[in-house]
Amino acid sequence: MVEDTEEEKVFRAFYASELRKMKQDSGMDQLGEERRRVNQQAMKTPGRRGEQIKHEEIDREIVRRYRLVRKGTF
Repeated sequence: MVEDTEEEKVFRAFYASELRKMKQDSGMDQLGEERRRVNQQAMKTPGRRGEQIKHEEIDREIVRRYRLVRKGTF
């Protein structure tokens, strides 16, 4: 795993906060749309660090939401 630079840490924190604001329900799936958009951009410009960070943060947000739902059901 690559150590983040200070600029990447700031970007990661900002992007994570933006993802938390996105809705994910049956009528509107902003998080899914963001994942598709990032995947398309990653295909156009493979290997860019920004897209790698975005993928990691989207995965973390999905896991965070899953854990919140699981925690609420038990």
